[in-house]
Amino acid sequence: MIDQPAEENVVFLGDEKIRVEDLSEEQKYFHSQILDLRNKRGRLTFEIDQVSAALKIFENSFLSASKKKAEEVLED
Repeated sequence: MIDQPAEENVVFLGDEKIRVEDLSEEQKYFHSQILDLRNKRGRLTFEIDQVSAALKIFENSFLSASKKKAEEVLED
C-alpha cells in the first residue's frame, strides 16, 4: 500500500493560495463560519426540494378532492 500525503487545507484569496494553518485566529473563525454556512445552505436547499415535492402532492390531492366534492354536489 502506498502512503499518500495528507491533503493540505488551503483557501484562495484571489490568485493567492494560503494554508489554513497560516491564517490568523480571526481568519480561521471566519473561514469556519463560511464553511458551516455553505453546508447549511446545501442542507436547506435539499430540504426545500423535499418540501416542494411534498407540497405539490398535497396541493394536487386537495384539488382532486375538491373536484370530487364539487361533482358530488352537482349530482345532488
